[in-house]
This record gives sequence, structure tokens and C-alpha cells, in this order.
Amino acid sequence: MDIYLPIAEMSVNALLIILMGGAVGFLSGMFGVGGGFLTTPLLIFYGIPPAVAVASSATQITGSSVSGALAYWERGQVDARMGGVLVAGGIVGAGIGQVIFRLLQDLGQIDVVISLIYVIFLSVIGGLMLRDAWGALRAARSGAAPPPRRTRHLPWV
Repeated sequence: MDIYLPIAEMSVNALLIILMGGAVGFLSGMFGVGGGFLTTPLLIFYGIPPAVAVASSATQITGSSVSGALAYWERGQVDARMGGVLVAGGIVGAGIGQVIFRLLQDLGQIDVVISLIYVIFLSVIGGLMLRDAWGALRAARSGAAPPPRRTRHLPWV
């Protein structure tokens, strides 16, 4: 069953979009990753224009984030102080992002920039995760304890 998306000006398979949202929600709940981190590239690969994919994935992020936060809150695993600081930074970052988004949209370059940023962002994250996994694998093979995770204490927090 196809549904028409008027903003994207295209028809999509409703079942595939529902399954995509369910899979991303499952991964968000299991691993705590943000839904937009996964939803936006999946929608872009499906053929949704990047600007529409970014804006539309925000609704999925809200749903999975709220339900996940409530579940973790019930278990006493939410640090409200850290969450508040992250929300404050997120509000400022979202405002700046909106201004840049509109500027790039007016220049007609938003689709290219979003696609490039996602490729770079996902590549960097994947590279860092690969480096950590490789170090843990090497340590396990040598019988040594895995290297400690590096933490940084920021003076303004």
C-alpha cells in the first residue's frame, strides 16, 4: 500500500516506512542512539529528498526519545542534571542549525550539504568505533585488560 507524501512530492510504501520506523525505534531503545542518526540516512537512501528527510525524522526522534527516556527513568538510569545541560545545548544548536539550514536552502545547496555532512559524520563515528573495537580485540588476544576509556572533565560543567 502506497501513501503520497505531499511535502516530498512522492509516493512511498507505507509498510516499508512503518518497518523502518520500528527498526530505528528498536535500535534507539536498545542502544540509546538517536533516531535521526539512523532515520535520516535511511530516508535519503529510500529516495526522500534530504531536506524533507531531516525535518521528517524529527517526529520519529521525539517519539522514540520520550518513550526511551521514560523507560530508563523508571529504572533510575537518567541523570537529570546531565540531561538538562544536553537539552540546553540542543536548543542552542538547533537554533543555529535552523539558521544555517534556511541559508543553505535559499542558496539551493541544502540537499548536497546534508548528504555530505552525513557521509562525513557517519564515517568519523564509524572510524572511532572501529578504532575502539580494534584496540579491545588486540587486548583480548594478548590477554591484557582492555585499554581504559578516555574521559574528559570539562571545566565549565
